[in-house]
Amino acid sequence: MQTFLDQLASRSPAPGGGASAALHAAQGAALLAMVARYSDGPKYTEHAPLIGAVLAEAEGLRARAVALVAEDAEAFAAVAAAYRGPREVLAAALVAAARPPAAVLGVAARLVALAEDLLPVGNRNVVTDIAAAAEAARAAATTSRVNVEVNLAGVVDPDARRELLAALDGVDDLIARAEAVTTAVRARIAA
Repeated sequence: MQTFLDQLASRSPAPGGGASAALHAAQGAALLAMVARYSDGPKYTEHAPLIGAVLAEAEGLRARAVALVAEDAEAFAAVAAAYRGPREVLAAALVAAARPPAAVLGVAARLVALAEDLLPVGNRNVVTDIAAAAEAARAAATTSRVNVEVNLAGVVDPDARRELLAALDGVDDLIARAEAVTTAVRARIAA
């Protein structure tokens, strides 16, 4: 963690915001996995299939998000290098750099859905961690959105533009859903 933060703080083009967004997603996934593990046992038998499914998917999403940290850093380093080359090389590098944050958007959407599923059945003692996971997913989504948008400015391939614009669809709804999870958790702990 310290090495990543030192690299992030350095005067280097990568890692940057896109890698940070992927790390937000990985943290959200880890939090949901932890809540699922605390929601396993005799008291939660009725919801065991759902909790098991949440745990399995959260672990898979965590692994995917960690991989996206590295993919984003590599793609953005390629953009920095492409600025010294031909225009078409830069355009291709920008498409490649937009794809990891676009993928993070998909991970974030699944994390919010898992938080919504886990909230009504999860262990009440760790319910605030569901909100923390939703907020981490929201941060991943909002950060990824701006990282896709900044790269879109230089994307000229119409198919790639459509693909990336499609990835941005639903981000506002995702943000609202994450906020609703946090609001529900806050209401529960205030009761």
